[in-house]
Amino acid sequence: MSEPAKPGRTVLIGAGRMGAALASGWLRKRGAVDAENLLIVDPGRNETCKALVSKYGLKRVPELGPRMAKDVSTVVLAVKPQQFDELGPKLGDILPEDAAVISVIAGISIRRLKSALGDRPIVRAMPNTPASIGKGITVAVASDAPAAVKRQAEKLLKVGGPVEWITDERHMGAVTAVSGSGPAYVFFMVEALAGAGFAEGLPRELAERLARETVVGAAALLAESDQSPAELRRAVTSPGGTTQAALDVLMTGLPDLMRNAVAAAERQSRRLGGDNGR
Repeated sequence: MSEPAKPGRTVLIGAGRMGAALASGWLRKRGAVDAENLLIVDPGRNETCKALVSKYGLKRVPELGPRMAKDVSTVVLAVKPQQFDELGPKLGDILPEDAAVISVIAGISIRRLKSALGDRPIVRAMPNTPASIGKGITVAVASDAPAAVKRQAEKLLKVGGPVEWITDERHMGAVTAVSGSGPAYVFFMVEALAGAGFAEGLPRELAERLARETVVGAAALLAESDQSPAELRRAVTSPGGTTQAALDVLMTGLPDLMRNAVAAAERQSRRLGGDNGR
């Protein structure tokens, strides 16, 4: 398989939260993608897409036609998994043979992507929503994509935060369950912590602020520290103290609950993809 031809247009298909987060990062960081060289393919009915197009003066079309596809060098797929069955074959028919595809669609394997899009360079990646502020993390797998395509994918994905490459695509379901879905678990924990504070008599607004700022601060400390999460936890926990009393409750159920939650998300990732990611 040859390396991609001369640089052409970058096309983002799907400008929901994740797609828009990536595009905003490209345009904020010079050298990723120029606004005049970026085409948004999206019906444009969601507010996220409208805001993105308006802010950066981007060109948007509801679907990619053959004429527009001729000079495309890179396509980033950020649609919902359920939309791929209809979209994939259409793209396979009109994209240039050397156009590289970067897919951030949850659950859709490289095998399935190639089945619809043809034998072209493909990178499958899983970012998460903190990428919208440059604080996310992305895991990517490239199969047989050439080095130039991996470099282009790295450039486009790293605007959201660090990029980790793996060689075994079978891990992508677990990646999706841990980091792709993970921010929602943290947000729900903040909800639950605030609710517990309210139940103990705190004013709701104060309980919500305490829960939010505690998690934000703990995350910042974790990011700045060279200690492991377990070491940081032990540093806060005095034997026989209030933290220990709470952890005695959490440790009896939270590890199993989290394992079950991640396993459920991984199974759903495979179901959405229609295969086992192999």
